[in-house]
Amino acid sequence: MPDTARVAVTPAAGELLRTLAARHGPLMFHQSGGCCDGSSPMCYPVGMFRTGSGDVLLGALQVDGIDPVEVYMSVSQFEYWKYTHLTIDVVDGRGGGFSVETPDGKRFLTRSRMLTKVELEDLGLTAHRR
Repeated sequence: MPDTARVAVTPAAGELLRTLAARHGPLMFHQSGGCCDGSSPMCYPVGMFRTGSGDVLLGALQVDGIDPVEVYMSVSQFEYWKYTHLTIDVVDGRGGGFSVETPDGKRFLTRSRMLTKVELEDLGLTAHRR
């Protein structure tokens, strides 16, 4: 398994995840693909959102004091994002849909950057060229 992580979490988002996990139990994310929720990472208690063969596990966020928080995305969306590293962050504002941070006046968001050449190689990808 590669050492390169596809996902990370900011300290502020990690702190909110600890608060939410104390309230809701173990958590997971599904990166929304647009439409009603925009392109927001949606946070759910484990078991409240069903993943399946149409989803890709990007990785698990390691946050001190809580269970690892798995992050998923649809296979079709992953085709567009597979060359990027995603960082889950949090800002003030209204969250989307049924994401558990919404009542707290916060919303998670995804910050992205292109994977480096070394990260691409570690993940078995080659740089995308047009």
